[in-house]
Amino acid sequence: MVNKKSLFWFLLIAFALAWALFVLPLLAGAPGTPVRQTITLVCWSAAMWAPGLAAILTTRFIDRQKLGTLNLGRLGDKKAYLWAWLLPPALVIAAGILTWALGVGKLDLEFSAIRQAMALAAGPQLPPLLIVALQMLVALTVGPLFNTLFALGEELGWRGYLLPKLMPFGQWPAILLSGAIWGIWHMPAILQGHNYPNQPLAGVFMMIAFCVLFGTIASWLYLRTRSPWAPALLHGSYNAVAGLPLLFMPQVNMVLGGTLGSLVGWIPMIAFIGWLVWRKMLPVQESVVEQAQGAEALPGEPVI
Repeated sequence: MVNKKSLFWFLLIAFALAWALFVLPLLAGAPGTPVRQTITLVCWSAAMWAPGLAAILTTRFIDRQKLGTLNLGRLGDKKAYLWAWLLPPALVIAAGILTWALGVGKLDLEFSAIRQAMALAAGPQLPPLLIVALQMLVALTVGPLFNTLFALGEELGWRGYLLPKLMPFGQWPAILLSGAIWGIWHMPAILQGHNYPNQPLAGVFMMIAFCVLFGTIASWLYLRTRSPWAPALLHGSYNAVAGLPLLFMPQVNMVLGGTLGSLVGWIPMIAFIGWLVWRKMLPVQESVVEQAQGAEALPGEPVI
């Protein structure tokens, strides 16, 4: 049976704290100013830990359980971490290629946007191709590790706490519902133009769909490992590489293409989820879940 009290308090804390942080920068002056940009970065980065804090507080004071039940001390299947690290770049590259192949975005191999930014910046002028290469190198190596520290805050909440709490509905309903809730959680940021500039209303629905799809992959990794670290690495890896196609197609309509959050970007995610279903890797089989959690149900959680 779903614990409604736990869900209520978890969602209240996760949403109230994050939405306050999402909105707070609006009080910091005009958009685009250095002060506004800095405050936005700080507040929105902190908001990523709102679900994790909600999971910790709800587990400790509402569920009256030890924090060990959140599984921060376990890793699970080590092979899952290769998927978590390498899958986002593969999906993002596929989205970029499809955007170009379908004519949604136009390649700019002159990197005109970078050249314009360099012209306005003080200091030494680096070749645009070198800048792109350095950004790609960082995004594929240290970027995922750094971003995981912030992504863990979200994944500890959405996958580490919410997903198991919704599991009495069944594995697929729990996966889809947790993804939809995750998407709605982003709404204040999306309405301010984040991810979908100049199309905030459409962006809200696009973000919900993206979170359902990407959240399905994150949920697969969580159920395979019973650890929030695997989906956190997936999330961190994605955040590191998400904008790489935009280096080559800076003028693309981000609702239509360029990123995984676009209509074209949904295609590789749907294809991968379909492959998981076809290979009978999703829904995750009970034997896999039992192996991940040591053949013993976690306190307060059903064996699925």
